[in-house]
Amino acid sequence: MFKLLVVVLSLLLVSALPKEENHKDRVIDRELSDKEHFQNEQHNPEYDHEAFLGEEAKTFDQLPPEESKRRLGLIVDKIDKNNDGFVSREELKDWIRFTQKRYISEDVNRQWKQQNPDNNPTIPWETYQKLVYGFLDHPAPQPHDSEEEKTYKAMRTRDRRRWTVADHDGDDNLTQEEFSAFLHPEEHEHMRTVVVQETMEDIDKDGDGKISLEEYVGDMYKSEEGDEEPEWVKSEKEQFTIYRDKNGDGFMDEDEVKHWILPEDFDHAEAEARHLIYEADQDADEQLTKDEVLKKFELFVGSQATDFGEALARHDEF
Repeated sequence: MFKLLVVVLSLLLVSALPKEENHKDRVIDRELSDKEHFQNEQHNPEYDHEAFLGEEAKTFDQLPPEESKRRLGLIVDKIDKNNDGFVSREELKDWIRFTQKRYISEDVNRQWKQQNPDNNPTIPWETYQKLVYGFLDHPAPQPHDSEEEKTYKAMRTRDRRRWTVADHDGDDNLTQEEFSAFLHPEEHEHMRTVVVQETMEDIDKDGDGKISLEEYVGDMYKSEEGDEEPEWVKSEKEQFTIYRDKNGDGFMDEDEVKHWILPEDFDHAEAEARHLIYEADQDADEQLTKDEVLKKFELFVGSQATDFGEALARHDEF
């Protein structure tokens, strides 16, 4: 019976619970795409078109080249805020950030409607936990719990803690703004302690309060017997030794994890804007015309063999 309930509620849980994370997702000022920025030491254009179009893409449409170029031209007009016929680095950076924030806003609105269909001012914890975890016979861990039950009870415990931190006024009800902090804690300053704590719990498998090199690598790569270790794993090990483990004791403590996932000295949107201008700026004037963008069509939106992002398929924009 429990397994049947798990299947029935799986779609709800997918929308309500945090997504599975990898190392890129853990970093708050995270990469602009889940594509590798470089593959075999060559630049990967799929990273650029996802960064440009945004993480908000949930579905992808394939468009004829002429139509997608037309829509790309309309996007360029949107980016050129001062209507001077040029896209500056600041305008491009602002657009890249906008596409990232739009995904967050749309996700919050969607889940708010799903879990609050009457559009009440707040969602009480009891309402949320009954909707998402009401299938659990008993919320506390029990000796006879199956592995599925243990997993969902652990998720419920994490959600309860995160809910409490997101609840600014302590009334155990979340406004839509507080609900946004609950769903996307990485985007809210007061939630960052929770993000660090959850990251530690995810990676620290032996529960000793610190992250070893093996745990760090194991969070993103599971080797099979006889497999040759990929180059990117070797690179991650170097990252751990040189940059993550700042005191050189062979582990990452909570403070080192905080420095890792809350970087202060790198702006991905700024770096991507600089890169796109470098690649497309034919006359080297440090800004882009619409013609320069369209001539680098594949850099910004891929090709017909590549999925075009949802930003090109939004009927309300074109």
